[in-house]
Amino acid sequence: MSGSTKPIYLASRSLRRRELLRQIGIGFELLLLREEPRRGIDGDENPHPGEAPFDYALRVAGAKAQAGFAAVARRRGLVKPVLAADTTIALDGRIIGKPRDAEDAVHILAALSGRSHGVITAVAMAYADQFETRVSESVVTMDAIDEARIRRYVASGEPMDKAGAYAVQGRAAAFISRVEGSYSGIMGLPLAETAALLNLFGIEV
Repeated sequence: MSGSTKPIYLASRSLRRRELLRQIGIGFELLLLREEPRRGIDGDENPHPGEAPFDYALRVAGAKAQAGFAAVARRRGLVKPVLAADTTIALDGRIIGKPRDAEDAVHILAALSGRSHGVITAVAMAYADQFETRVSESVVTMDAIDEARIRRYVASGEPMDKAGAYAVQGRAAAFISRVEGSYSGIMGLPLAETAALLNLFGIEV
């Protein structure tokens, strides 16, 4: 597999994950299935009752990778490994996902303001009978942010498709006073863990 210029499928709509894979020299084909909203390639992204953030991220990433490979296997094209990931924010043991709308984004950012929270990114790969996962856990500390500043940030549109309603590599960097762990994991694809997975599937990084 390592000889291919595009040795994997990436089951993700995230531009950040594409950029991070390119950063470590991994070519890929996008695997985007058009299904009903919030299902299909993304699987069930609704938290289960009592589900911990770590378990949630791992379940969702694994479901994406396995559903993606099942879809590839049904086609008559080239079969190769499918990589997927899921990033979840954890605050006081609660799962904080993507904002539903602008007001929800304001509410999420107000809750994160002046506090530390966890960022959990699970990465999964599936190919035939092989299925592997890795998880990155980091901590982000935000300065206190007043409501006017939060609303200006939300008005930029940046928070709307991000777990926790912010992008560490975007304008929200001005709010973040400390990062502990994997910066690329906070962005959405922890590169050390991803490289380890790729190596397990015979793809050199």
